[in-house]
Amino acid sequence: MKFNIRPYHPSDLTLLYKICLLTANSGKDATALFNDPDLIGHLYLAPYVLFEPEICFVITNNEKPCGYIIGTKNSQKFHNKCEKDWFPILRNRYPIAEASDESFDLRIIKKLHEGHKVKNELLGYPAHLHINLLPETQGQGVGRKIMDAFINKLKELNVPSLHLEVGKRNPGAIKFYKKMGFKIIKEYEHSIAFGMKLI
Repeated sequence: MKFNIRPYHPSDLTLLYKICLLTANSGKDATALFNDPDLIGHLYLAPYVLFEPEICFVITNNEKPCGYIIGTKNSQKFHNKCEKDWFPILRNRYPIAEASDESFDLRIIKKLHEGHKVKNELLGYPAHLHINLLPETQGQGVGRKIMDAFINKLKELNVPSLHLEVGKRNPGAIKFYKKMGFKIIKEYEHSIAFGMKLI
């Protein structure tokens, strides 16, 4: 295996949608959970690479994408941009179904309608990120390398701090973020918010 880290390129988008789905179940394959395989990528992938491609990085294995890190320099501005230029069409395409529908599709559709709202306790950490790695990349040290690439880019752009949220059912990721130097900001019912000061 030959891993490489490089900036995001628009031709990566189709494969990144697939990686997003293959890691959406607390780092595991969520393909069987969704009727619409694109839904998760519409929420947690596409707007980042569309609006802020300059801070998005891809891991390749023999030139084929097998992981990525994406994010935003300013979560509130990102929220505003998504509300204006991303979510309106998706909300028309995906109306909220009956409350009795407990499918994973509906859970994500509800989040599409809620948008990327920034929690008050995270406003002091303006940047945020999402990292998704296929199993073949794990335990190879590339997770740390791509995190370093992202963090160094934020520092270069004078971004003061960042946050991320991880599900409590993903202990491997929690351990990874702690080793990277992230500190717990707040624990929620199903997730933990971590933060890091950069300046």
